[in-house]
Amino acid sequence: MIKQGTNILVENEKKRLSFNPELKQINFLDRRVYQRSEGVYYPSVTTILQYMPKAKFFETWLKDVGHNADLIMRKAGKEGTQVHEAAEKLIRGEEVSWMDDFGNARYSQLVWEMILKFYDFWTTYKPKPIMCEEFVFSDKYKYAGTADLVVELEGETWLLDLKTSNSIHKSYDLQLAAYAKALKEVKDIKIDRTGIIWLKAHTRTASKKKGVFQGKGWQLRQVDEIDKNFELFEMIYKLYSLDNPTIEPIYNCYPTTLKVE
Repeated sequence: MIKQGTNILVENEKKRLSFNPELKQINFLDRRVYQRSEGVYYPSVTTILQYMPKAKFFETWLKDVGHNADLIMRKAGKEGTQVHEAAEKLIRGEEVSWMDDFGNARYSQLVWEMILKFYDFWTTYKPKPIMCEEFVFSDKYKYAGTADLVVELEGETWLLDLKTSNSIHKSYDLQLAAYAKALKEVKDIKIDRTGIIWLKAHTRTASKKKGVFQGKGWQLRQVDEIDKNFELFEMIYKLYSLDNPTIEPIYNCYPTTLKVE
């Protein structure tokens, strides 16, 4: 039976968004930090990993796309969110439809293809879900984040992360290691293996080999050496801490109505 994801750090989404009717303002809490308790905040794992040195190809890509970089990254982020949300529905046994009730497409062709790839993985290998979109944190190391998926697969406990990027980056391995450590600390869940479900893999066929999980255009890439990757994560955290000696949220306040007199 799958366990509903619960945000242990922030009671619910309303803690990140507050509305003041007297001032007619909406206040957004910066999502780069999580509230552990009153006045205590932890940075997210993904925010910490932004301090990981970028590879040479990133600089080349940035020069090639120029001022379109932000637009491309926002578009990719939206696509990733749509795939994650659809995957979560499928895991919970809900129906996911390409079209809405009016016959309009909910997803682009690219996004729908990635959803189909995840469906192929899920129905082919039939993992047993344990947790989905689970908020995790570490009081020992002082960070927090959201783990995509914990499943039982072929008798082992896997921590999985869905990725819709065009390539796989080393930071993903460190991200999984950080979540694995937090799950052990907070929930006493020992992760046997970690892996990335890459939905843009260059695989052409399914694999029949035991322990190899892949299909056309997708692959479960196993990530080894959790402890070693966590050591690297700690090093990146030190770089982050040097630049951010205090962890505090940033509030952005916006009026809810506008009128030109």
